[in-house]
Parts: sequence; C-alpha cells; structure tokens
Amino acid sequence: VARGMGKPCVCGCEALNIDYKAKKMTVGDLEIKEGDVITIDGSTGQVIFGDVPLVSPEMTEELRLLLEWADEIRKLGVRANADTPADALRAGEFGAEGIGLCRTEHMFMAQDRLPIVQAMIMAKSQEERQEALDKLLPMQQGDFYGILKAMDGLPVIIRLLDPPLHEFLPNVGELSLEIQRLQLTDGDPAEISKKQAMLEKARSLQEMNPMLGHRGCRLAITTPEVYAMQVRAIVQAVAQLKKEGYNPHAEIMIPLVMSPEELEILRQLCLDVIQQVEEETGLKFEIPIGTMIELPRACLLADEIAEHADFFSFGTNDLTQTTFGFSRDDAEGKFIPQYIEKKILKDNPFAVLDRSGVGKLVKYAVEQGRKANPEIDLGICGEHGGDPSSVEFCHLVGLDYVSCSPFRVPIARLAAAQAAVKNKDQSK
Repeated sequence: VARGMGKPCVCGCEALNIDYKAKKMTVGDLEIKEGDVITIDGSTGQVIFGDVPLVSPEMTEELRLLLEWADEIRKLGVRANADTPADALRAGEFGAEGIGLCRTEHMFMAQDRLPIVQAMIMAKSQEERQEALDKLLPMQQGDFYGILKAMDGLPVIIRLLDPPLHEFLPNVGELSLEIQRLQLTDGDPAEISKKQAMLEKARSLQEMNPMLGHRGCRLAITTPEVYAMQVRAIVQAVAQLKKEGYNPHAEIMIPLVMSPEELEILRQLCLDVIQQVEEETGLKFEIPIGTMIELPRACLLADEIAEHADFFSFGTNDLTQTTFGFSRDDAEGKFIPQYIEKKILKDNPFAVLDRSGVGKLVKYAVEQGRKANPEIDLGICGEHGGDPSSVEFCHLVGLDYVSCSPFRVPIARLAAAQAAVKNKDQSK
C-alpha cells in the first residue's frame, strides 16, 4: 500500500516503543519526539535518526529510450496496481498498459463515506442496508468513472470488496474507552446509545483470524447486495463514459474464491446487474468477469474455476501466506531474517516469489486453467509483479501480464525484456 503511494515503509520494528499520549517514541536509549526528523529507507528496512540527503527519482530521456527498446522485446504485458485516478495517471506516465488491480476498500475509507459504510454495516433490516448502499452508489460510480477515464482504452481490473466488515468500524478498545469517557462526563445519552450499538456490532464481527475469515467473496455470498451495488456502479460508470465518447475497458474481479460454486453464483450476480443496466440504458457491455487466485485450493481446482472465469489474477501476497502458513506481519519481523541467515529460505518469499512451493501451485493453475479455458487471460497482481526474479518466473510459466506498484512499472518492463532475452528459445 505504501509503495503504491510512493512512500517508504518499514514494518515489524519491535524495538520501537511509541507513546502516543506523550507524542514520542524510544529505541533503546534514543528518544525521538514529535517534530524530530527521521529518514526511512523502505528498501533496506533502515530507520535513520536525522536528515539524510535524498535524490528524487526521475525518468531521464536515456531511461525512456532503454524502456522503449525493452518494450519491443518483452512478451509479458505490464500493468499497475492503482486505486485512484491520480495513481492511474502516474502509472500511465511510467508506461503501464492498464490497471491490473484497483482495490475498492480504500474508497470506502474516505471521510465523506465512512459514516455511510458504517450505517450499512449497522443496518437492522434489508431496507436500512439498501438505503445506505443507495447513498454509496453514486460515490462509487464517481470513483470508477475517474479511473476508467484516466486509463481510457486500456483494461482496468476492479476488485470487489475484500476486507472483513469490522475494518470499517472503530477499534473495539478505543470505542469502549470513548463510551466510558462520555458516561463519566455526562455525555449525550443518544450518542452513548449509538456508540454502544456500534460497539456491540463491532464485537459481533470480531474474528480470531480475519485474514482467513468472513471476507472477500464470502461476504458476497452472505451479503450479496454490497457486490451488487459495486457492480452497478462499475457498469453505470462505463455507460456514462461511453455516452461521452470514451472507450472504457472495465473488468470485474472477485476475490478469495476457493471453489467453482462460489464463482458461479457471484458471476451470475454480476451478469444479472449488467443486464439490468443494459435494459435501463439501451447499451451493450462486454465486461470480463474473473477471479483472484490466492488460495492453494483455488490453484488445485483451477480447471473447474476457469469454466466460470474470463481471467485469473494471481494474488501472490495472500497465496504466499496461505501456502507457507505464514502471517506476513509476524514472519517478516520475527523469523524470516533468521531463516534466510540459516539458509532455510533463500529469499524473503514476500519479496521474491517462491518458485519451489508457491510457484508450483501457480504453474499448475496456469496449465489447468488454460486446458479448461484456452481463452482465459492470466496475470499476477501481487507485489511480486515488480520483482525481476518473479517477473522471469511469470514469463517462464506463460502468464499474459504482471501488475505492480506504479513506481515499479519501469523495473517490470526491463525485467520482462531480460526474461525474454534470457529465455529466447522458450516458446510462450
């Protein structure tokens, strides 16, 4: 997420103690106060006290020429992960040939719509939930309109809502403290009652392991109206752009599928909404519907899932977690460095695709998916899409494209060309 914003990020700093109340943090004997300057190197994982000289990256003419040569050689397409029109435009400047992953959950977090999302979650009836979704619809349509317009004529894969619903509600601990504060200071009874209801809902939605819980397509199976709203917003944005003379290429991606039955049900939901908008507008839409492949079971059932999909996009971040049984947030900070040092692992599998494990699953899914559906489009949208070794693997197994952060697009373009040259005798 940080890389997509063009910001450095270091995770898993266990030695760092942050005192939010005192607005300071300590590392050993070093105390850093609010306003002190630190420098973050997201590539090496270093956090440096003080101001370090920086160089702004820029696309020189020499680099542009080199990338043009690379584009003539490479077989793999290169797309970008982007969630806003600004991200999409930046991706285009770096040479992306479309958007391989547009995440919709970040749109739900905007301050003007988070209360509406919370009202939808808190709804006690179908009517209340639909009322909130009707308010969200034009906002989502505006989001998709902007991104599709920015990438006019190029494919934009929009992933429907993925995270569990509790992520859109306040933290249970913080909400409990807020209620206590209001009660002790004779706060407004109506506000206290409202927050208590939200706390009760947040507690009911809490899960022991949210990453493997009620999220992704599982949400749509139990609450289909959320996906129905998002699909309508996508199709209406496409209709609006078509009427304005643009050439939008939206694609709908359903996350966390583990079975063909899930995808079959949700594909039909999408098709029903598309048909409704066709009847309302008098327009015809060709909108591919596909899925993320990010669970080992999905890889093993790729042939059956491919019968209901126009494309697969391998979500290698979650596929790596579920294949290794690693929690990325814990593993990278606690034991992966020691595993690399002791040569248990050659590389960090979240940075460089693990060919011997995760790679075998991807290769099997590619082979089985193409066997069942020769026309299926195959890509990768995890951050591995910007790593040279991983890009080479994608070339070798015959993917159609890789997708990565906008800032990694030039790297992916070069890596794809290097893979084509290095493996020039291999037929794609």
